[in-house]
Amino acid sequence: MSEPAEHRSGLVALAGRPNAGKSTLVNRLVGEHVAAVSSRPQTTRRRALGAVIGDGWQMVLVDLPGITKPFDRLTERMQRAVDETLADADAVVLMLNGQEGVGPGDRYIAARVLRDGSVPCLIAINKTDRMRPHAIAETISAAVELGPFHSMHPISALNGDGVEALRDDLVSLLEPGPAYFPEGVISDQTDDARVGEAVREAALEALRDEIPHAVAVRIEEIVPGRRGMTVVRATIICETESQKRIVVGAGGSKVKEIGTVARSQVESIVGGPVFLELSVKVLPRWRRDEAELDRLGI
Repeated sequence: MSEPAEHRSGLVALAGRPNAGKSTLVNRLVGEHVAAVSSRPQTTRRRALGAVIGDGWQMVLVDLPGITKPFDRLTERMQRAVDETLADADAVVLMLNGQEGVGPGDRYIAARVLRDGSVPCLIAINKTDRMRPHAIAETISAAVELGPFHSMHPISALNGDGVEALRDDLVSLLEPGPAYFPEGVISDQTDDARVGEAVREAALEALRDEIPHAVAVRIEEIVPGRRGMTVVRATIICETESQKRIVVGAGGSKVKEIGTVARSQVESIVGGPVFLELSVKVLPRWRRDEAELDRLGI
């Protein structure tokens, strides 16, 4: 009787400019919503871990914050998370926004993640579903010049084109190792954290370019309600009274819109109907407050 195949596992870091589509790829590979997705840049603040599990292997994805130059305590913490995770990674996926081509920001990030080639790096050219073939070819040619890489994959994280081939390539790089997550668990995030990210994601979409980086969400409580409904109370935090007025909107219209958009995602996280109660609070300079960043889990 033959011995069972040895289990393989590894940590895969996703790096790239803000809005390259890293969170969308994480959610696509995991098969569930574990990372905040928005059309606005700089959505990711936490190192969201998602487990992709196959027959005899487990791949843990780390969705890094966008690599940029820090400008406050919040972004300093985000960049520290980038450095720590890259140091531990068994493989790296460098995500490029194919629609925007290869720019200085991509070259800055590539210089950090490609380096000497000691850690296999795959380049994923994302959003190819919105590109013409000649534009894809031009982006591939430019990406080749970024540095030593293991392989290159044109993909669409949104609709799944090319994602299976990327996944299989990553799986081939996994080394023998234990499962990081027990069976049935796909993320290290608590329900509170996932709900908070879902509300913040909805706020980012609703607020667009108005004040996205000044907004955080704190979950006050998630408790059972009547008739099988879960009551979720959350506070949207901003930095000034003028920002609060924008978040609340005329007659409470904007915060109501945020709640309406967030509710379906929150319900999928808690597994049933939800009464979502949102309030808005001003915490001046919260992005520079170490204690508040700790409370928010950032």
